[in-house]
Amino acid sequence: MKLTSVFPLLFLVPFLASCAENKQVYIVYFGEHKGDKALHEIEENHHSYLQSVKESEEEAKSSLLYSYKHSINGFAAELTPDEASKLEKLEEVVSVIESHPRKYETHTTRSWEFVGLEEEETDDDDVRRRQKDDVDDRFRVGRKFLRQAKHGDGIIVGVLDSGVWPESKSFSDKGMGPIPKSWKGICQTGVAFNSSHCNRKIIGARYYVKGYEKYYGSFNVTANKDFLSPRDPDGHGSHTASTAVGRRVYGAAALGGFAMGSASGGAPLARLAVYKACWAKPNQEKVDGNVCLQEDMLAAIDDAIADGVHVISVSIGTTEPLPYSQDGIAIGALHAVKRNIVVAASAGNSGPKPGTLSNVAPWIITVGASTLDRAFVGGLVLGNGYTVKTESITAFKMDKFAPLVYASNVTVPGIALNNTSQCLPNSLKPELVTGKVVLCLRGTGSRIGKGMEVKRAGGVGMILGNSLANGNDIPSDSHFVATAAVTPSSVEKILEYIKTDKNPIAFIKPGTTVYKNQPAPLMTGFSSRGPSLIDANILKPDITAPGLNILAAWSGADSPSKVSLDQRVAAYNIYTGTSMSCPHVSGAIALLKATHPKWSSAAIRSALMTTAWMTNDEKKPIQDTNGLPANPFALGSGHFRPTKAADPGLVYDASYRAYLLYGCSVGFIDIDPTFKCPSKIPPGYNLNYPSIAIPNLNRTVTVKRTVTNVGDGNSTSTYIFSAKSPPGVSVKAKPSVLSFNRIGQKKRFKIVVTARRDKMMNVTEKGQYQFGWFSWTDNYHVVRSPIAVSLS
Repeated sequence: MKLTSVFPLLFLVPFLASCAENKQVYIVYFGEHKGDKALHEIEENHHSYLQSVKESEEEAKSSLLYSYKHSINGFAAELTPDEASKLEKLEEVVSVIESHPRKYETHTTRSWEFVGLEEEETDDDDVRRRQKDDVDDRFRVGRKFLRQAKHGDGIIVGVLDSGVWPESKSFSDKGMGPIPKSWKGICQTGVAFNSSHCNRKIIGARYYVKGYEKYYGSFNVTANKDFLSPRDPDGHGSHTASTAVGRRVYGAAALGGFAMGSASGGAPLARLAVYKACWAKPNQEKVDGNVCLQEDMLAAIDDAIADGVHVISVSIGTTEPLPYSQDGIAIGALHAVKRNIVVAASAGNSGPKPGTLSNVAPWIITVGASTLDRAFVGGLVLGNGYTVKTESITAFKMDKFAPLVYASNVTVPGIALNNTSQCLPNSLKPELVTGKVVLCLRGTGSRIGKGMEVKRAGGVGMILGNSLANGNDIPSDSHFVATAAVTPSSVEKILEYIKTDKNPIAFIKPGTTVYKNQPAPLMTGFSSRGPSLIDANILKPDITAPGLNILAAWSGADSPSKVSLDQRVAAYNIYTGTSMSCPHVSGAIALLKATHPKWSSAAIRSALMTTAWMTNDEKKPIQDTNGLPANPFALGSGHFRPTKAADPGLVYDASYRAYLLYGCSVGFIDIDPTFKCPSKIPPGYNLNYPSIAIPNLNRTVTVKRTVTNVGDGNSTSTYIFSAKSPPGVSVKAKPSVLSFNRIGQKKRFKIVVTARRDKMMNVTEKGQYQFGWFSWTDNYHVVRSPIAVSLS
């Protein structure tokens, strides 16, 4: 094993000077526990390892941050590189991880209705905007599913994030029954958070700050702009928690009344367990985001497993994926899966560049972000008559046309040429901006910050133009001036108008909430793309869910813009990122756990993946930002359909030991003392996964799979194979017909993938991926799996 530092992280904070001894926090990971030991014995054992490299027992004990002793065997401690290297050489040590701060990625009324999960009771606003043909079979099936799942009652979802705002109506326990007897967690008190803030909805809350304090010093509420408690200062944690399991709240809306409707989580009667491991940076704007330390997150996951959660939702990730042995989330998730806890995590916000995924371990359900059919449509009118629909949720309005300028033409001297269009802080010249509309381009700096700069310089409006990388997905923000967000094609027309007209003018119309906006869903540009850089034999992401402009609960301690100068308070806010799509899937998982309590984590993933949508509401392929059909590296198996996942027909199951065997193929070994890698290690693509990825196909590869019949009361069924082969490749199944005569029966088959030398040179370049799919179909179920193949 090699001692390696983690890869560069998203929004990595500046490196802090180490102390004279060059001490750093390291996680020393041993894998599974060996035999049954009391908690104090495990901690004593960890102390003994520290004593072996420290000069005294006192130094060993003072260096320890966390002793992971419930399910995960390991500890986090302050070590010098030399001490870490000595421990890393021990045979029983799986890996030693040098910790760095990592920031979670900014990685819902309409969204659950959009996927067919809508409660029967509706308010007047919902009724007025819903057409009769909306209440179709999809909604009837959805309501039936919710009733069968008891709206998630009895399921406990652990949310690893920035805490919770317990006063939100989304976390009311009104009408909820007793706390499940299986719950073993606690309600940890602290600043502005006491035992009364836990209830029958928020049944537990903890916080983890030891790693954070090692980097930033002792916690200070004023300097950190945070609470030393499970309370959420930021909004992100409350938003993700309410999206997954929030109660139904009538009349929820963002500032200005946008997205007015009935807000609800996917599993509104599921219980919430809060694990706060993400903290505000000290003395920085909240808009810069939070940092999450691996040692804190791993401690949270270890406790969540011991507390008795059924689902763990993690909207945290990095720009580049980490090797499994160096990834605290992957390590913790593997231990969770052994206890049949399902872990969902965000794919990341670094798209559309290929190979940008995080959380790629095959035992994690990796979630990308797509859109829903709600938009906040405003308008932009130019003096030449050009009119375009825009996106806006700002409450500020213009009364009349105003002069239009391009940011690059109104900057102060000294601004770098490549930043003149970005409207960065203090970059605009007030005497050239006052009373005008400014065209600012996305790229560098925050979207909110650009609007603040226009306001500072005296502007009355801003046109926020997408770059080509942003594509056509337009996030909506609560800006400080009238704002119109536009696509790259509109930017070109606006620039041409400014260039050719002597007196360009513009008028920005305020936005209104529009439903049934088509086509939907679309893949967002920011959602991170495959292939996996850790193991290209696993096709990731797994699935996509709504992540653009999602309305959900917010923190009373943070403004909707997350800027300290903004004094507005919002109970609900619109937010964007794969952080928002992940809890959608977590909520669906809770419903599936309630409906099928004996299903494994892998079975639930399979059910979600093989029943996903590949088409939009116009019955055309879901599009990517380029207007072409999105491929599996963007949307995985497709857009999730919880109601279909409840009855998938067949599932691709995988055990904890199957994941250990898979780990042998990528060098993630010695995790469990009861398991040793065989002398002949099967290829990673033979993990029983609901998708297939084959990098560098040369001739023929035979992929092994097993399906289990879980048909809804269908003991007898026959499934027939079909496939759409990737260009230049043939895909066949042996056998091509599977017959079942009982529930729970398993059938093995092989997928033979062959490079067609006679055709492949005409359709693809070497190393370029091509995509297809295969499916098993009976008279009712379609069990569909994507295929990704690159040719060598």
